Amino acid sequence: MSLCDDTLLCNFPKCRAKLSGFAWVTACSHVFCDQHGSGEFSRSPAICPACSSALSGKLDIVRTELSPSEEYKAMVLAGLRPDVVLDISARALAFWSYQVYQEHMYQEYSLSRAEVQLKQMEKVLTQQNQSRELELTGMRGEITSLKKVMEEYKRKYSEVSERLMERNRQYQKLQGLYDSLRLRNMVVGERDSLLQPGHHDFNTGVARHATPQRSPQFLPVNHDGDSRFFSCLEADGAKTFFQFSSPARERGRPFMKKH
Repeated sequence: MSLCDDTLLCNFPKCRAKLSGFAWVTACSHVFCDQHGSGEFSRSPAICPACSSALSGKLDIVRTELSPSEEYKAMVLAGLRPDVVLDISARALAFWSYQVYQEHMYQEYSLSRAEVQLKQMEKVLTQQNQSRELELTGMRGEITSLKKVMEEYKRKYSEVSERLMERNRQYQKLQGLYDSLRLRNMVVGERDSLLQPGHHDFNTGVARHATPQRSPQFLPVNHDGDSRFFSCLEADGAKTFFQFSSPARERGRPFMKKH
């Protein structure tokens, strides 16, 4: 507010409203709105809400109209000597100047408080930013370490996968060798059952005795996995299972009795 401003502000600390209509003026050069003036000055003794000064005089508190009529302006100073008029005007101007100065001081006080609060907020914000930066740095370090751990796990997973594939290949080879061995054992078993002692040859009608056979011998396995598990059978036992006559075929031939 400056000297050219035509509006005063209520000096009540929590009001600060622009004055209009009627206002309460005190001898300590403070002014209040009609609402707060009526409430504060209705008690006795009256105390100024702005400076806590005692207002016990008859004219220490005046309720005045801020926009008087033209008739009031024409008659309020009529009949007074010029020096009295000038004295009244000087005091009125002094009141106005004090209000301007007081408002200026209040604005500077508010500005200083705002600057202090701003500095405090900047300090808090700086501390928060530093803590966030520390947290972010820590999280980045954790992410880097986790990436290293993940790469290590990937490498181990790749090694384990390769080992598993190699074991699967070995298993498939062993499974094939096992199936071949089982099939050969089945063939040898069938042949031995047909060549038991006292077995009757249906082709000649003569009982034949089984030739003793040697048990199959295992050979060492090469590194490539391709090896033979049995040695060659005897020359007289080299016939396979499919070269022997089956009982079904023999039943189809006529039985020849030797005389």
